Amino acid sequence: MSVAHIPVMAAEVLEHLAPREDGVYVDATAGLFGHTAAIAARLGSGMVLACDRDAESLEHGIQNAGAWAGRIRTARTSFSGLRETMDRLGIGMADGLVADLGASRYQLTDPARGFSFMADGPLDMRMDRSQSGTAAEIVNYSTETELANLLFDYGQERRARKIARAIVRARPIQSTLHLARTVEQAAPRTSRLHPATQTFMALRIATNRELEELESLLESLPRLVRAGGRIVIITFMSLEDRKVKRAFQNLAREGRVTILTKHVVRPTREEVLSNPASRSAKLRSVEVRELGDFDGDSG
Repeated sequence: MSVAHIPVMAAEVLEHLAPREDGVYVDATAGLFGHTAAIAARLGSGMVLACDRDAESLEHGIQNAGAWAGRIRTARTSFSGLRETMDRLGIGMADGLVADLGASRYQLTDPARGFSFMADGPLDMRMDRSQSGTAAEIVNYSTETELANLLFDYGQERRARKIARAIVRARPIQSTLHLARTVEQAAPRTSRLHPATQTFMALRIATNRELEELESLLESLPRLVRAGGRIVIITFMSLEDRKVKRAFQNLAREGRVTILTKHVVRPTREEVLSNPASRSAKLRSVEVRELGDFDGDSG
């Protein structure tokens, strides 16, 4: 059974990726195949490699692909394993790559995955459920100082020390609602955001090593996409966006890419109204240049 999914900024992704009918493209965060299927629909003899750490998402995604499934190959892999995966599948350099960062709507809305404080579930948060190390292990075995630093660095939580202290006192914590209540009691609501929002985000990032994986992807881009190909990355957090912006600027200074998005691209007002999950999305894109085709312009 397929799971409904609305891809963020699908039209903008296609505009910046500019897929060719015979091209080979990589969706590094295929999820439920929203962007994957949109790219596949533009192809003729070409192919999309749909990659994700979450095996369940890939299973649902290929069903969502419908008529375009024949133009898609799937692979369960992280960003750090992407080059090895492409080598194993006999794919040299891609003609384009897209990455839509963060957890998918499917992961966030399934209580059994433990990503959300909206319903009770195990404190898991693993995108790849075959990996070791859950959010519960971080919550229950980190020191108070380690927890406070994690919440501040990854969640930008100003009340990190107070929340970390409350978590340590409430241990053991095994469920999402137990953690959410603990955070709320320590740091009552001061805005429309639930008090546990930043804590859950920080734990998700830490559990899945998301920033380390993003850095691995950004470092490997010159070995993934051929000259003339395009790279499109969508972020939802300032921590990620700064890393992407800096990496693109460095590649431009080295003469490896031309920056296509002078200003970050955001979803339209109409999209935000129809899909509120898109409201914090930012899109950046570059085009890979021939080595030596460098005139000193950083883009």
